[in-house]
Amino acid sequence: MEKYLNIFFESYKGYFNYLWREITHFHWENYFYGLIFVSLIVWTLEIIFPWRKNQKIFRKDFWLDTFYMFFNFFLLNLIVLIFLSNATEALFNDLLAKVGFSVESFQVFDVATLPFGIGLLLFFLISDFIQWNTHRLLHRLPFLWNFHKLHHSVKEMGFAAHLRYHWMEPIVYKSLLYIPLAIIGGFDVEAVAIVHFSALAIGHLNHANLGWDYGFLKYIFNNPKMHIWHHARVLPKKAQYGVNFGISLSVWDYLFKTNHIPHDGRDIDLGFEDDQNFPKKFISQILYPLKTKS
Repeated sequence: MEKYLNIFFESYKGYFNYLWREITHFHWENYFYGLIFVSLIVWTLEIIFPWRKNQKIFRKDFWLDTFYMFFNFFLLNLIVLIFLSNATEALFNDLLAKVGFSVESFQVFDVATLPFGIGLLLFFLISDFIQWNTHRLLHRLPFLWNFHKLHHSVKEMGFAAHLRYHWMEPIVYKSLLYIPLAIIGGFDVEAVAIVHFSALAIGHLNHANLGWDYGFLKYIFNNPKMHIWHHARVLPKKAQYGVNFGISLSVWDYLFKTNHIPHDGRDIDLGFEDDQNFPKKFISQILYPLKTKS
């Protein structure tokens, strides 16, 4: 127990110091200013090339989504994720040690032995595929869907909607992502930063008020014209649990037949069944899954 209490205090102390350094010191791998920079670029693109021309620049729930963007990207880490991530890692290692194993003994190979570009691509593909499957679980399991509804409560799509989600979601994503990446191992900080900012930019673009599909690259990368259908209020009868689950890549949806773009979805109704009863305020939205039966 003392070990985990130390992890708790050191996690928060370490992350608070890290966050303060990010805010007060600029550098090229700075997540705080990186989020602002990517957000301003994509928002500018929305303003110059709006797909839904009647949608206001400060669309419905713009400020709520902006709050979620910073809360989930930074404060959420400070409040819960860093400790849980460190505690999960320690617990997993302790459990392995009890049966005479270690994380290193499960490693299939170390990507650090590969050329940087190949290791980076491998990290990106594995991360995205695991997250694609996790995203499907969020739609398939009623318990998880009650948390994921928050993301689908967006009624007017814009870049900041990307990071409107319940704090429970990254716990699920990170938990399912930890073991496969631990088995492979060798990912350095630079690779993590590149993949992280790539996923951030693609995710912002997917949710932006932009009518782009990237031409033939639409079969590889997720895009606004594809992702709008993921948020459609009315789903096809053959896919009642959802479509177009891609995070950064669309290729998984095409490979596993979960793709769905029947026509131009610019003006489709967004949300989910009975979303008119979904809470409109932050605290009520966070508490919603705890008050709702699966």
